[in-house]
Amino acid sequence: MLTVRRVLIAKRPRPGLERRAGFTLIELLLIIAIIAILAGLLLPTLSSGKARAKQAGCLNNLSQLALCAQMYSGDNEGKLADNVPSGQDTNCWVMGNLKLGSDSTNQTLIRQGELFGYANNARIYQCPADTSQTGGVPRVRSYSMNSWIGSQLMESESSHANAPVAYRTFIRESDLATRGPNELWLLVDEHEVTIDDGWFMVTMDDSQPFASSPASRHSHAYGLAFVDGHSQVHKLRDPSSWALPAQRTILPSNLDWIKLKEITTSRYAGIQ
Repeated sequence: MLTVRRVLIAKRPRPGLERRAGFTLIELLLIIAIIAILAGLLLPTLSSGKARAKQAGCLNNLSQLALCAQMYSGDNEGKLADNVPSGQDTNCWVMGNLKLGSDSTNQTLIRQGELFGYANNARIYQCPADTSQTGGVPRVRSYSMNSWIGSQLMESESSHANAPVAYRTFIRESDLATRGPNELWLLVDEHEVTIDDGWFMVTMDDSQPFASSPASRHSHAYGLAFVDGHSQVHKLRDPSSWALPAQRTILPSNLDWIKLKEITTSRYAGIQ
């Protein structure tokens, strides 16, 4: 009996050493608060990572399309891909007008364009960050081509009575020698509000600044592909460029407008 009693006494916990059964309410609330703070710190990082991935995907799409344009020229004796407003020709680098509901979700029109045979993937015509839809269906294109490349229409638009055309258009690869394919943009990520056909108009005389507007879906930035195939992001620096196209007034002094014009075309020699 004495032995059993000693065993029981030995197993009895000493005062102050009792094992706690769980967390108190204050401790649980503290843990939840710490988790919430960590989540708040991590979520912007994850969101930023997704945004950067979409931006990289957009630049990759633009570069692929620019390379398709190079291959087209190689197969057509140096002729650049056709680029005209919708309805003016049966041949164009891409077909369809996104202002028309029947066109905006129609991949067949993408496939009918001159570059699709080299791309063979309709998805590269759309920016991964472009969520625009028609009737709940994603639209099929986010990109447009420099209006000074692929046709001479802008020279006609810029001509005035008794005044020479100051800026040149580019129809053949040989025309690019006046500027350099690494300094001349070919394709742009266009704003979902202004995009219609594949012809992105830039009025060098400042008559309609950003009538065709670059996209701003990459944190107030847009993608450009150049004739030589490289692509880059252009940040919209002027706050007046950030509003929706219908809610803003773009002046000729807008820094983003000036920057885009500088890489759009070149002057004819001897004309100021």
